[in-house]
Amino acid sequence: MTLRRFTSVDDLTEALGEPIGPGPWIAIGQERVDTFAACTGDDQWIHVDPDRAASGPYSSTIAHGYLTLSLLPRLGRDLYTLEFGTARINYGSNKVRFPAPVRTGTRVRAVAIPLALSTEGSRALLTVSWSVENEDGGKPALVAETLTAIML
Repeated sequence: MTLRRFTSVDDLTEALGEPIGPGPWIAIGQERVDTFAACTGDDQWIHVDPDRAASGPYSSTIAHGYLTLSLLPRLGRDLYTLEFGTARINYGSNKVRFPAPVRTGTRVRAVAIPLALSTEGSRALLTVSWSVENEDGGKPALVAETLTAIML
């Protein structure tokens, strides 16, 4: 997959509705899950206790849904880059859902679709639809829309 480079508002506007990806797989190991749990205080056994989780509903520990959501910048950097403006700021998310678990020891990858771009003054607001795919197939691990403010 070739990294998609957007160099202007017009360049990005032309790509609205076009899927970008899927990108490369990234591993979701127990260490990443444990680090996220330590940072957020969400240390439920289903995330951090492999022995107990082995007999749980997913037969292993699983990543936090919010960990999967927080990986969008990492997953996205392999899909596209915005090479215009002075800064990019996370403005929020819409329609966030976690249809399937991400078992530790597996991999995920993403597809992004730029949906909308509006400009007002010295700011553009980009809406991107995301689907994060599990290595083990089936339903996506995450479907969401993100909003990014681009300072022009």
